[in-house]
Amino acid sequence: MSHLKLYLLGLLLGAAACSQNRSDAQPTRSTAGKAPTNMQGLAVATLAGGCFWCTEEVFEEIKGVREVVSGYAGGPEKKPTYEQVGSGRTGHAEAVQIYYDPKQVSYATLLDVFFRAAHDPTTLNRQGPDAGTQYRSVAFYRTPQEKEQITAAIQRVNAAKQYPNPIVTQVTAFTEFWPAEDYHQGYYRLHPNESYVQSVSTPKVEKFRKLFPKLLKSPL
Repeated sequence: MSHLKLYLLGLLLGAAACSQNRSDAQPTRSTAGKAPTNMQGLAVATLAGGCFWCTEEVFEEIKGVREVVSGYAGGPEKKPTYEQVGSGRTGHAEAVQIYYDPKQVSYATLLDVFFRAAHDPTTLNRQGPDAGTQYRSVAFYRTPQEKEQITAAIQRVNAAKQYPNPIVTQVTAFTEFWPAEDYHQGYYRLHPNESYVQSVSTPKVEKFRKLFPKLLKSPL
């Protein structure tokens, strides 16, 4: 079941609870945004690890990251829609494009977060309840050096035996990234009481915070 279906189901089942809890929610900075118009001093990384609602939030919380945009990558379809990608027939995966300052956070660090905390890189075409090639794990490289760093990161994590199974992440040359619809951007913070966010996304974000406390922005 896609996370959109879970979202709609959550709206029906949890409407009363959400309305009761909204007044108690802590105010937070929305992460909804677009690619920076000024790229001076910034680098770009593109990664796919299941539902982008979660992976976007994880990387948004890292010091040195300017902006994270949810979108689609890895397939030939131009300007795909969420519904098209969700069908699993476009070849695209849900991905995030990360705009970061390499003087503050390295590409290797982003890869460590990706492989160790942002998702499970050992499940083929699946992340939790989400199944299909659109939820596959992919690390897109732009240069031979990035490809080498991705391979090295995979070897490190496999050697550390963090997971019972080996990493199955695709290592693929970057071609094109298509931003997702506006309502997907910053979704995690805009919908904190949504059932999918609470049951699937939040545990992943909390795992990241626990493993990488020194990387967190202050305030988030």
